[in-house]
Amino acid sequence: MNRLRILCLLFIGGMAVPSPVSADLRVFACEPEWAALAREIGGEKVNAYSATHVRQDPHHIRAKPSLISRIRRADLVFCSGADLEVGWLPLLLQRGARAGVQPGKTGHLMAAEHVPVLEIPKVVDRSLGDVHPGGNPHVHMNPNNILILARELARRMAILDSENATHYRNRLSAFSDGWRKAMDGWKRRVAQLSGMPVIVHHKSFTYLFDWAALKEIATLEVKPGIPPTVSHLNKLLQLARTTNVKAILRAPYDPSDGTEWLASKTRIAQVELPYTVGRDAGPGALADMFDRTIALLEEAHAKP
Repeated sequence: MNRLRILCLLFIGGMAVPSPVSADLRVFACEPEWAALAREIGGEKVNAYSATHVRQDPHHIRAKPSLISRIRRADLVFCSGADLEVGWLPLLLQRGARAGVQPGKTGHLMAAEHVPVLEIPKVVDRSLGDVHPGGNPHVHMNPNNILILARELARRMAILDSENATHYRNRLSAFSDGWRKAMDGWKRRVAQLSGMPVIVHHKSFTYLFDWAALKEIATLEVKPGIPPTVSHLNKLLQLARTTNVKAILRAPYDPSDGTEWLASKTRIAQVELPYTVGRDAGPGALADMFDRTIALLEEAHAKP
């Protein structure tokens, strides 16, 4: 009897002692740039995971079981939006994500809903290619948008993890001060590139061109998402020979054959711009991305 009482007391006592719970705010980011921004604002209070890496095209991702497992544990889902992830994010959300990260909730942050969106089509038709009804989703390529989204992210983190609200606000303040100083330097540098004509594989850099006043004269894709044909490449060859194109640009995940062919025929520099950061990138990575991007453009611009 005494033994039974002891076992009962041990059982009750064990129930009364809570198991250790992680204090981390868990962020599921669809792209590396948003995971990096979450780490900038959250610091050690945040555990951020990116569903994609720099050489993955975020348009074309499978809703794998590993991603479903990750999103089920998320307190905040942070993605580009504007239908960039339309082929896989809705499925992840349907398959067990928490109520708090569903559309309309504090834990559901779509970047394109909080910044000015470019290239919103008047007509959506499959014959026009892979056109996003919500506009161009690559909003992170304008540094102004990073600052806007940092503020919105910090606001939501402070709501979701109110005990650490001051921590998030302080880190936002420090990040914003550093980012504004960096932007001043970037603006001075890109002023020398104003009007620089470029050809781009896909419209991944529209926001960068808008911010830096670069001139996109053509895309290698016949239409968004449609690979270049021989006839299209020949048209681009004639265009390149009659204009002062300074660079043929692509993202790391874009196929290189079209840019390599055109570059070989014209001697125009082909440049792979960073587009995003490493999957596990920490503080400073986003600034490094813009530094490197501008440096590559400066190098191409300087060539005769």
